[in-house]
Amino acid sequence: MTGWRRLALVAIIIVLIAAPLFGLKSYVIYTLSLWAVTAIAALGLNLTLGYAGQISLAQGAFVGVGAYCSALLTIAGVPLGGGVVAAFLLCLALGWMLGYPALRVRSHYLAFVTLAFSTLAYLVFRNEEWLTGGTYGLSNIPRPVVLGNDFVRPNPFYWLCLAVLAAVSAALWRLVQSPWGRAFTALRENPVRAESLGVDIRHYTLLAFAIGAGLGGVSGALYAALVQYIDPTPFGLNYSLSLLLMVVVGGAGRFFGPFLGAAVAVLLPEWLRATGDFYLVIYAGLVLVLMVFCPGGLLALPARLRRR
Repeated sequence: MTGWRRLALVAIIIVLIAAPLFGLKSYVIYTLSLWAVTAIAALGLNLTLGYAGQISLAQGAFVGVGAYCSALLTIAGVPLGGGVVAAFLLCLALGWMLGYPALRVRSHYLAFVTLAFSTLAYLVFRNEEWLTGGTYGLSNIPRPVVLGNDFVRPNPFYWLCLAVLAAVSAALWRLVQSPWGRAFTALRENPVRAESLGVDIRHYTLLAFAIGAGLGGVSGALYAALVQYIDPTPFGLNYSLSLLLMVVVGGAGRFFGPFLGAAVAVLLPEWLRATGDFYLVIYAGLVLVLMVFCPGGLLALPARLRRR
């Protein structure tokens, strides 16, 4: 990373941390918190899709599993930290099991397998009322109080979401820079060649699915505490497709791509609301133009412009 990029990254981090101090409205802080929570799920999908090359349409389902797991625990009196850890471990295990079909199928066939899991999870969320509340959902999900610090108010909870995002980003950065990260990239580029070089295809495929799903669980746990009410609607196939869009728009396989992609999917529609009833049309048009002229995503745009 060059010097000016480091300075830009530091400036962005400072602005994000100081944002509540600028007197922003509660809804703006909520939207920024939602961006931070969504970016965690997009980071997990980027590891699975962007680095390991495994197509997944189940990330929204993992976010839902994490949300319900953490919500049930926190309503029962477990601290949010325990809910986050439980959601991560549960989704890690489910992701590991879902990774087994990836050992036999590739490309769009794998997408169908993850689509089936996403549909199954949504049906469980909707129909198992004894556990999830069904269409009525779960309400009164508490926000944490840690060491006497109250995170119920919007600003402290926003800083908590930023802190978790920073911790996840640091851990993921170390992972992708490690031999594991290079093995994931080799798996994406050419599985046969990677196996010939001694990369355990089976192990790393399962690991990519598991870690990506685990981060989806972390995102879901924070989402449940953020909105304090969950029902099955947000965790359908549309959310998985939205997360996939974030990874592709930001730049699949690029570490900072999910941050930009989440900003496009979460923040840009809110900014375009000033245009009235046409904001969704404008948003869709901008995304289409970007994908046509820069299929590598936003982070590939500077290099493309330099080549021109």
